[in-house]
Amino acid sequence: MNNKFDALKDDDSGDHDQNEENNTQKDSEKEKNDREKPQSTTKRKVEQFWRFYSHMVRPGDLTGHSDFHLFKEGIKPMWEDDANKNGGKWIIRLRKGLASRCWENLILAMLGEQFMVGEEICGAVVSVRFQEDIISIWNKTASDQATTARIRDTLRRVLNLPPNTIMEYKTHTDSINLPGPGDRGSLTRLEDHGAQRGQLYF
Repeated sequence: MNNKFDALKDDDSGDHDQNEENNTQKDSEKEKNDREKPQSTTKRKVEQFWRFYSHMVRPGDLTGHSDFHLFKEGIKPMWEDDANKNGGKWIIRLRKGLASRCWENLILAMLGEQFMVGEEICGAVVSVRFQEDIISIWNKTASDQATTARIRDTLRRVLNLPPNTIMEYKTHTDSINLPGPGDRGSLTRLEDHGAQRGQLYF
């Protein structure tokens, strides 16, 4: 044999073919694991959240004035919070009886990252009132119209809203000037109005 490479060529044991096959199999398993990792993380997040949520009273079962807040960890449900101050919220007014289903669809969409807007979503609020219920989803950047439009469209889809549903976008700076139901400024406002408040972080 002329050199060491000829020895490899003449080897009929088939070991090098087996090694190539093993390497290809390992590569495909790694690619599969990389694809499944975000899905398994999201699934785990939803399962952890559901363990707590399944023991809570549903919004539709509450009476009087009540608010539930679900915000990302580290973000307070207040306009003044650094994550919220340049943002706004989509507001949907619901007839009575729809709050629980819509709220659960919304929070599962948030946890499952269905909005596809990166870190833009800050949290959501459901406000139970006597004649109607109000759901709102808060985002960081009110001036980003493409992002706010994507949030609106995803909201329509995940809540299965009829095409004629009125949706209002309000910046937090507007809310500070004209507070209304479902808005959150200082943490004492709800207590002043006799509302009950619940808060979760994800």
